[in-house]
Amino acid sequence: MSGLDLPGGRSLEAEIVARTDHAVVVADPDGKIRFWNPAAEAIFGHASADAVGQSLDLIIPAKLRDSHWHGYGRVMETGESSYAGRTLAVPAVRADGTRISVEFTVTLLPGADGAVAGIAAILRDVTAEWEARRARAAQARQD
Repeated sequence: MSGLDLPGGRSLEAEIVARTDHAVVVADPDGKIRFWNPAAEAIFGHASADAVGQSLDLIIPAKLRDSHWHGYGRVMETGESSYAGRTLAVPAVRADGTRISVEFTVTLLPGADGAVAGIAAILRDVTAEWEARRARAAQARQD
């Protein structure tokens, strides 16, 4: 796009990722966090400096980790994900231990050799919507 003067000479893409209210998290093939935008800080409660370099276990509830890592390893081996292009809803955990609900999409990131070099996830907190749906369903059962 022409005509946009962005701060500090940043690219349009970098500015969008920095300013979106959706968390953008990138992990390498080992599941180590390599990128964590300001919205990820706000949603999950971990500063970027504390999250980058840590395992994705930082935001995955303990009881879901085995399942997550099984699927993650398969995606890293095959370079294919049945979740690409779909929005998923899963529980996650904040820095203070609070469990939240998030919706996310994933994008596989290719390396120079064509193999998967990482995964980017774009997430949003849908806890309020999830709780409202549960309350409506509970009310409907009582009516």
